[in-house]
Amino acid sequence: MHEGLWSGRRLHFVGIGGAGMSGLAIVARALGAEVTGSDRAPDSPYLARSGLTAVAHDAANVPDGAEVVYSSAIPADNPERAAARERGLRELHRADLLGEITRLRPTIGVTGTHGKTTSSSMVVHALRGCGMDPGYLVGGEVRSTGSNAGWGTGEWLVVEADESDRSLLKLAPRIAVLTNAELDHHATYASQRDVDETFRAFLAMADEVVLGDEPALTRFPGRVARPEGVELSPGGSRFSVDGVPVALPVPGAHNARNAAAALAACALAGADPAAAAAALADFGGAGRRFEEVGRTAAGALVVDDYAHHPTEVRATIAAARTLAPRRVVAVFQPHLFSRTRHQYREFGAALAAADLVAVLDVYPAREDPADHPGITGRLVAAAAADAAGGRTVAWLPGFDEAERWLRGELREGDLLLTLGAGNVDALGRRLVAGS
Repeated sequence: MHEGLWSGRRLHFVGIGGAGMSGLAIVARALGAEVTGSDRAPDSPYLARSGLTAVAHDAANVPDGAEVVYSSAIPADNPERAAARERGLRELHRADLLGEITRLRPTIGVTGTHGKTTSSSMVVHALRGCGMDPGYLVGGEVRSTGSNAGWGTGEWLVVEADESDRSLLKLAPRIAVLTNAELDHHATYASQRDVDETFRAFLAMADEVVLGDEPALTRFPGRVARPEGVELSPGGSRFSVDGVPVALPVPGAHNARNAAAALAACALAGADPAAAAAALADFGGAGRRFEEVGRTAAGALVVDDYAHHPTEVRATIAAARTLAPRRVVAVFQPHLFSRTRHQYREFGAALAAADLVAVLDVYPAREDPADHPGITGRLVAAAAADAAGGRTVAWLPGFDEAERWLRGELREGDLLLTLGAGNVDALGRRLVAGS
């Protein structure tokens, strides 16, 4: 359905390597568009799996007659965006293009402060297990498909709806899922009320609303999807949703809640509830969401997780505990100076639940360190030490010193969590590769 619809359309993606932009490029190509793109890191794993390529940013990259697609992370003075304006070409924010795509098929939009990628991946996996083969655009790899996006042959489209820049308000959801609602993106939102108003506006666009099983979500209109009788184990969890039994192979109570919301959305889309629940029995998770990387030379298991908010850090450490390791060792890379400035105390308290903690310096992403003097990972490390009750907390700004320290500390039976939305996963891979 709709294949070839965009034949003759030329789209150039500035920042094509990211999870969101690469997914849009994959789907645009499936719809018949001619796709090109650039990125400052051209070796994106998303592109490698899709067959798409990226070149370095340069004004000469922009094809004649192309629409230039950009994300909020790409500034207006980017040479390709500037070239587009000079040549009178259309510039298109990624949310506008995603909004177009959501109008081609009935859409399940999954949003929330935490759990968006995992919950939307669960929806995709369960619908595929029911033979419904949805299109999807998710902010991470769906492990069972090996990709973050695809057009599929089915009736439905599943999208991760990003609240970080309010771009979710450009979408057209038929079914909306809200996993939770906390203040996270401090450069966008002035208050919790501001966050709530944005989520409420998104939910109002949908015909059906599913709420995650979080007490605070009762302030929003919609039906709560609740896992009943949750039993946690090292192999995941068992519970039921609306009387249907579920065996989930990814750990943590938070994932049982994610699955309940995902299954409720699937049922609203017409999936058989029992078949959808059965499909989750082999759900392999989403990329960088409690993803096992391997073992170090000393025998410690390395698990990587995208957790970059205190609530997520706390939930991931709790999930690690269900595997009953000798120790949980947490290495955290703060993401964004603005977030670190507002939440370093909360991060410290969350990390203190681990047996051993190391904190790296801040991953700046789109922010300039000069705009945030005095904000470093040391703030988080100090807060963690204050809350750790005498347990060791190390402030290790760089990867090299962190790797050396961890190799001296890790033992067989330990579980090392690499936590953060930056490139901390590379540290975990270094520890495993050198084993």
